[in-house]
Amino acid sequence: MNKSLLVGAVLGAVGVTAGGAVATYSLVGGPDYAEVLAVEPINETIRTPREECKDVAVTRQKPVQDQHRIAGTAIGAVVGGLLGNQVGGGTGKKIATVAGAVGGGYAGNQVQGNMQAGDTYTTTETRCNTVTDTSEKLVGYNVKYELDGKVGQVRMDKDPGSRIPVEDGKLVLATQ
Repeated sequence: MNKSLLVGAVLGAVGVTAGGAVATYSLVGGPDYAEVLAVEPINETIRTPREECKDVAVTRQKPVQDQHRIAGTAIGAVVGGLLGNQVGGGTGKKIATVAGAVGGGYAGNQVQGNMQAGDTYTTTETRCNTVTDTSEKLVGYNVKYELDGKVGQVRMDKDPGSRIPVEDGKLVLATQ
């Protein structure tokens, strides 16, 4: 046999064997990547309560010294009695004096009440209430992918881009 023919046959056999091994590896090993079909960010709403305070003007009634309005009633009764005494004569004068005293006492009581209600002062008070601030925090991604003609979904902590690495037919989700 010719030496060059023998070398050619051996080289051809080696080439065919290597080609078959590569083809078999790619069929058995499968794809190196899964194709990403969709990526959906997952957000978590963070609620943070805090206290918010404001100074507000408040109008208050001054403390009443004559709570039962005795001074107004007494002064009104005396003035009403004096005025009633000026009307009529005899028994009518006495009735007018009593009626003037009763009416004057009532009027004096009411006048003192109105004066006391209008006796106010304004002060500043701090009013606080709790308000809630909200914010969004990205916690991961729902990733839809296709591997070997099958569609699957996985949650990942980062956006994988357009493809996910595959090793031994399984997704490689963690980076070393």
